[in-house]
Amino acid sequence: MSDVSPFWVPVKHRDRRPLLLARNAVKSALRGWFEAQGFTEVEAGQLQISPGNETHLHGVPVQLRRHDGGIEPLYLHTSPEFACKKLLAAGETRIFDFARVFRDRERGVLHAPEFTMLEWYRVGASLDDLMEDCAHLLLQAATACGSTQLRFRDRLADPFRPPERLSVQEAFARYADIDLLASTPDGVPDPAILARSAHRQSIRVAEDDSWSDLFSRILVDRIEPNLGHDRATILYHYPVHEAALARPCPDDPRVSERFELYACGVELANGFGELTDPVEQRRRFEEDMALKQYIYGETYPVDEDLLAALALMPDTSGIALGFDRLVMLLTGAPRIDDVLWTPLAPFSA
Repeated sequence: MSDVSPFWVPVKHRDRRPLLLARNAVKSALRGWFEAQGFTEVEAGQLQISPGNETHLHGVPVQLRRHDGGIEPLYLHTSPEFACKKLLAAGETRIFDFARVFRDRERGVLHAPEFTMLEWYRVGASLDDLMEDCAHLLLQAATACGSTQLRFRDRLADPFRPPERLSVQEAFARYADIDLLASTPDGVPDPAILARSAHRQSIRVAEDDSWSDLFSRILVDRIEPNLGHDRATILYHYPVHEAALARPCPDDPRVSERFELYACGVELANGFGELTDPVEQRRRFEEDMALKQYIYGETYPVDEDLLAALALMPDTSGIALGFDRLVMLLTGAPRIDDVLWTPLAPFSA
């Protein structure tokens, strides 16, 4: 039977079913852990005014027809984040959501156009609290499905060991021999400085590369493959220009209260000390949308209700974890489609 046969072919389902039952066990265990920690489960609506305002994030448009025959343009959400922040403004203090989310232009071994995002938020908590949450969730998830290791291809990590903590600055120095923050003098990204550093390390540089282009290329090519071996890695203190929804660090405004969790070279989660300044958030959204228009010829509306809610939202830390990717690594599945109950269509890569 071909690996790309439909999921509903009995022999294919028989092979996939142990992975899917492991998925259920992990979800149940994590739900229980959150509830034991005093979290409330919420269900963010999937139809939203804006799918998000990050440059390279692509939403799926939906048109609703009103009773008068008019059209109301909406989007399937790319994350429950905006809805969850409105609930925090309303008075919730600890919430989590196993959200079905949708993203266009995403299809591959680690990407599906429809997937599950586990998000949780803690009012009054620090990034350290979220980092500890990640360690606990890895342990709980591995125990629930009887896994002793995380695996992706030939890479392994121990989910029971505390994650390594590594700053982005340290990672660029260790794996690319680049002083990243030297390319942001006075907090302003200078693409020429970063381009020279990249060129010295034989990293491809194009004439029209922005600072963010270079940052992303170095991160993907030189940094990410080295993260999360033997144990998970928490990569923290992203440059503030690479953290559109995070607060600047009070002791170094060049970097932000943002971290990502990696295992086996795979990004699993993205956490923030949440930005609650509506004026600054609007500025960042508009800047990102201008760049999106330039690159992709399209833009998304700003959710004015979100900006109004930010003015009421208390200091909060929040994080989004790719639940399907976590199950992939726990089961050793080679593709994300293998751990989805009903994947969109056969995929081969």
